[in-house]
Amino acid sequence: MSKGRVTVIDIAHAAGVSKSTVSLVLQGSSLVNEATRAKVNAVIRDLGYVYNRSAANLRQAKSKIIGIVVNDLTNSFFAELAVGVDVVVQSAGYVQFLSNTGENIDRQREVVASMREHGISGLIVSPARGTEAGDLKPLVNSGIPVVVVVRNIPGAKVSSLVSDNHAGSAAAVEHLVSLGHRRIAFLGGFPDTAVFAERIDGYRQAMQRAGLDADGDLVVGSAPSRAGGVAAIERAMLIATRPTAALCFNDAVAFGVCDGLRTLKLEPGRDFAVVGFDDVIEAQTAVPALTTVSVDPQGMGRRAAQLLLKQINAGKVEAETLVSSVRLVVRQSCGAGLGDVGRRITA
Repeated sequence: MSKGRVTVIDIAHAAGVSKSTVSLVLQGSSLVNEATRAKVNAVIRDLGYVYNRSAANLRQAKSKIIGIVVNDLTNSFFAELAVGVDVVVQSAGYVQFLSNTGENIDRQREVVASMREHGISGLIVSPARGTEAGDLKPLVNSGIPVVVVVRNIPGAKVSSLVSDNHAGSAAAVEHLVSLGHRRIAFLGGFPDTAVFAERIDGYRQAMQRAGLDADGDLVVGSAPSRAGGVAAIERAMLIATRPTAALCFNDAVAFGVCDGLRTLKLEPGRDFAVVGFDDVIEAQTAVPALTTVSVDPQGMGRRAAQLLLKQINAGKVEAETLVSSVRLVVRQSCGAGLGDVGRRITA
């Protein structure tokens, strides 16, 4: 422990918690459970710490910092999203603080609390699974502008920017049907997320319009990752009447599906059609090049940053909901000809 004045770091070490958790306790936040609060307060009493609220308020004064919190930085979609944000905020004289939650709600609360301590001027967040409106309430109450991207949070009084997931899935299925496929699977994604619900709904409606069965066996959930894609295609190929094509939850899953197919001695684009969702940079250079629904992650990052700066400059928070159009980019992984081109989809 440091000599002289007791610090928040000293308390965190003694209590076995993070600095951000100690800060939440000092601020009287409802985000800390009672057992942790009691433990931290006991250490505060034992060490004789005095909370300098005026200094804390000075630290929390607005800075030229924009926070960006994403749920899975191992997915290149979010790296590209962050690049788009950075281009806009840098040109406006702001610095970006980036953090990854890895789908952990507690980690998300800690990093958001830490960003508040640094006096962020605004926050862009792709929320972790299970995030509720109440998790953003401290930010809303303090007047810090928030833009939620990719995943919406029902009831949260913040701006949101999402893609047209329903239309994107429907267009992908329609394209696969036009190529002659009748057994089309939907692979990957966590079923308890809004994005999954929207994409699976577009898939099912398009299948029904084509007079095709979208039974439960054809929908295989998994982690929205490359490893998840491998697991999903392995399960899908055990179905009695195998699928011949798949719409994947995202490009990461699609790459994993291609890996899994090759393990089974099947070639993507020739023996099995694969369509992704996102259009990350790697989709263009993959072998075969990945057919995918383009969300334009860098463009989404730029638009989210512009929306946030608009609120910061206005000095007030007025929640807006924006839905970005998407387009199907046809490449080789679905077995289509080289002459096919992408087409824009409107709601």
